[in-house]
Amino acid sequence: MLHNRDLSWLGFNLRVLEESSDKHLALYERMKFLSIFSSNLDEFFRVRYPSVIALSKLTAKTRIKASIEITDDIAEKIQNEVNQQLDLFGNILTQEIIPELKKNGINFYYKDEIRREHIREIKEIFLSSVLAFIQPIILDGKNNKDFMPENNQLYFAVTLKELNQGTLTHAIVNIPSNKLKRFFPLTPIDGEEYVIFIDDIIRENLQYLFPKLEILSVYSIKFNRNAELNLTDEYSGNLLNKIEKQLKKRDIGLPSRFLYEQGMPRNLQLFLASAFSVKYEDMFAGGRYHHLSDLSSFPVFNKNLQTEKFRPLSAAHIIDSGDIFNLLDKQDLLLHLPYQSYNPVLSFFNQAAVDSDVTDIYITLYRLAAESHIVNALISAAKNGKNVIVFIELKARFDEANNIKWSRVMKEAGIKLVYSMPQIKVHSKTALVKKKTASSHTAYSILSTGNFNEVTAQFYTDHVLMTADTAIINDLMLLFDFLQKGHPEIGDAEIKFNELLVSQFNLIDELKKNIGKEIKKAKNGEPARIRIKVNNLEEPYIISLLYKASSAGVKVELIVRSVCCIVPGIEGMSENIAVRRLVDRFLEHTRLFIFGVDEDSTVFMGSSDLMTRNLHHRIEVCAQVKDNACKKELLDYFEIQWSDNNKAVQLLPDSHHAPLENHNGHTINAQQNIYQYLKNRI
Repeated sequence: MLHNRDLSWLGFNLRVLEESSDKHLALYERMKFLSIFSSNLDEFFRVRYPSVIALSKLTAKTRIKASIEITDDIAEKIQNEVNQQLDLFGNILTQEIIPELKKNGINFYYKDEIRREHIREIKEIFLSSVLAFIQPIILDGKNNKDFMPENNQLYFAVTLKELNQGTLTHAIVNIPSNKLKRFFPLTPIDGEEYVIFIDDIIRENLQYLFPKLEILSVYSIKFNRNAELNLTDEYSGNLLNKIEKQLKKRDIGLPSRFLYEQGMPRNLQLFLASAFSVKYEDMFAGGRYHHLSDLSSFPVFNKNLQTEKFRPLSAAHIIDSGDIFNLLDKQDLLLHLPYQSYNPVLSFFNQAAVDSDVTDIYITLYRLAAESHIVNALISAAKNGKNVIVFIELKARFDEANNIKWSRVMKEAGIKLVYSMPQIKVHSKTALVKKKTASSHTAYSILSTGNFNEVTAQFYTDHVLMTADTAIINDLMLLFDFLQKGHPEIGDAEIKFNELLVSQFNLIDELKKNIGKEIKKAKNGEPARIRIKVNNLEEPYIISLLYKASSAGVKVELIVRSVCCIVPGIEGMSENIAVRRLVDRFLEHTRLFIFGVDEDSTVFMGSSDLMTRNLHHRIEVCAQVKDNACKKELLDYFEIQWSDNNKAVQLLPDSHHAPLENHNGHTINAQQNIYQYLKNRI
């Protein structure tokens, strides 16, 4: 039995939306969660929804044969769920957020009549700042034959009538929020601030665009377009060039959602759908204002309405050692982001770049910061004569352009670039530095649950293990050698990893082995426990193993942020499985696999989620954490998260979620408690 992964993902986004109604949060923090919800939903319709529709159109026989858990009515279920969530979004925004802004002296024009004092100011803004960016398109079959609404851009659909005739015509007017601000502060009145959408600035002045026509109606619209890149022929030719060409087409790809303002006449809906090749199942009614992910850029007038800036715990005790490699010769280091500073990771690469004994640097890169300090350190290393080999994933969705940019910069600096193999993404987060002195050869490595990205390190929770463990180093060298050779098929490589768990090679087998050990313990009457923390749990075989463990009496505790297809709490199948979802200030991104009880547990951390794509179509790397101090921190970390009764919810058998009961009257917030726990260990 499996939950549908797309409905499960929508359940996660609902949990994000619920955070915006938490009155204990700062007002702008609540608006941030509204923004995240909206951005997530856009991505859902660009990435997930097109494949859902395509799979739902397969015959029932084909779906059963391929083990595809999608029913004929999935599109309707998704539309109903999305509509309910958008209704909740609208209620939170209009009934809670906007009144709270008003209480704090901030008036947000939202479907409101514009005050007389602001009419001339809005007209001035339109004529002086906005008009230059507007290009109206008349939909007459002639002027618009080359026009295609772009992905995530905002438009008005305007119905016009000639003054002396009864002829109707339709026009599309772009809302240039991608070029200008979405929100414009206006002149305060009686000491209170006023903010208006650029949408309404245009709406109020449309007569200047069509001076000889009567404006009959104005409705806002937005398109989401399928974000998948067509790389079926990537086995040959220049992958970088192919991705660049596909990126140019992405924003005018097939429509995956046509969002129109509620109340738009049916005949106009159908006219626009026909004009822009939209299918019925891709049409969604929305509010007057679309793309409310822009709420993250709402003007700030009072810093007291924002959450206080978070300051990570200092890494001075590590940096003060002067040489991070000398420190790693003595002990492993484990960082917990964003609670602790990312500086040790930056120091690792900065020191490697200038250390005269460093000969080689290897790294896998998936998502990079726009101004990456790590890449700049790699460039310095190459210019200092070191052999720098970078495995960069050009197919990292929505980061393709940034990765291509950095690829060119690195190549120009003399760095050897290796791109991923056909049909495989390299998603592992690993690095290796080799040193050679007169008397020895040494090496140092990093294994992380998150990307080498100093920006996301500020708000993603991740673990970073830095070690000189010889067994890990040897396995990493095997992995990097394999990646360099670029086998066209994984099966062509016969590699035995002794320490690392690597997808395509031994990760599934090792998970199976460790789950099997706990099953054997339970059958022998011994305490048995499995604890897993991932972003997504969807792979059917792993789920079947966890069901088997539950049936044997193993206590299975899962913290799953987003997609969770396992069904907990079913008698005779999963009564020993409990699943929790944690959504708070920082995005949960760690991946932990813990087998056993107390200090005897075996603990793994790494880059892999438990999804089909991670286990079967990517290179992922996990490692056992053997250092006792590091291992204890990860065990404590999981227990703190499992005890959360403030921001965690419990997933129910029907795929919905419910708050956790507070039995002892104490509120436990995991993210706050982890910070305090780590602070106490300094």
